[in-house]
Amino acid sequence: MRRAALLAAAATFYAVAAWMVAPGFYDGFGPPQPYNWTCPPPQAGANVKPGSGHLDIKVVGSVSDANSAFTNDGQVVIGFLPGAFDATGKTTISVDITPLSTCPQPAGIRFVTNVYQITATAPLVKPANLVLRYSNLVPPPTDVYFASDPAAPWKSIGAAQQAQPFTIDTSTRSYGYFAAGYSSASPPPGAVSVGGGQVLPIVVAVLIVLVILAGIPLAVLRRRQSRGEVEKEDEV
Repeated sequence: MRRAALLAAAATFYAVAAWMVAPGFYDGFGPPQPYNWTCPPPQAGANVKPGSGHLDIKVVGSVSDANSAFTNDGQVVIGFLPGAFDATGKTTISVDITPLSTCPQPAGIRFVTNVYQITATAPLVKPANLVLRYSNLVPPPTDVYFASDPAAPWKSIGAAQQAQPFTIDTSTRSYGYFAAGYSSASPPPGAVSVGGGQVLPIVVAVLIVLVILAGIPLAVLRRRQSRGEVEKEDEV
């Protein structure tokens, strides 16, 4: 019985520890580094402000080189094919990525990334590939949203079917403001994060407790049977 009591105490301790552990600990493969928030959620803990990015793309014979601009924390990457810009009369094209200092939440949309402004000194004539990284502390986004101004209406520009873990990909022919999120009327399907991703570890802890507790009666029964067999042998 003492061993059974110790197992029950260990199971209870595990459940409490799982509840108290930082969200994302049991989520499997997390981002390579913590997300840098403009407006961090309560569960984020310590936070570093998001970085910006700048790139100068060479132009040779009125054709721009292939290249990628990215923020210094790697949270946004935009890639350009050869000749992606109207480079008439230019020798270089500058691209800038700047995180917005505020966190707009337009009606009907829930953003799970920072809002970034992307600008360039020449218009696009080919689509650019845009990748946004998001945190494991939030539900995964289903779309990338675009607006010409933070106060203007936001529209979805979709997302690629496949992407690296904790990233969302899309393409754009326009400059402006970008963020990833989902319709607040219908949260993303399959999201296991509720309240900062604590549901999954709690469920796992409860299941482990149930398995352990279910095995306790069987262990006690086997021990009693073993003692009974020993007593019978002693009587003989």
